[in-house]
Amino acid sequence: MHLLIDGYAGDTQRMWDRDFVHKFLEEFPATLGMNKIYGPVVLEYDAPKPEDSGVSGFVVIAESHISVHTFPERSYMNIDIFSCKAFDSQKALDRVKEQFRLQNMKTWQVDRGLEHYDPSLARPRGVREQVAGPADN
Repeated sequence: MHLLIDGYAGDTQRMWDRDFVHKFLEEFPATLGMNKIYGPVVLEYDAPKPEDSGVSGFVVIAESHISVHTFPERSYMNIDIFSCKAFDSQKALDRVKEQFRLQNMKTWQVDRGLEHYDPSLARPRGVREQVAGPADN
């Protein structure tokens, strides 16, 4: 599952706060039953246009990744949560809204991950599936 969140009219102080974003990414995977394997990594970006500046961070989870990008001058942020296994998307939305004090959100959910894996699409074109059997002599 891939949950995409655009958050609006939130707490811009939290959006600017690298430590807050780091703590969010440190704790958030466990709240969704995910397993953190690397990070979080959080950086501040000072863009040539101030409205493009903000904080970006990500954490790698065994199931895939979670990323956060904030644009405090626009009172806007986006978060991507991608997991190879299903998770409680409403719980994720509620937590994000609460933590960043968002007034408005636009969200999209894309069904991706291992439960949607189609092995017939994984074979290169022109390669036929081999059937195991006794060797011809």
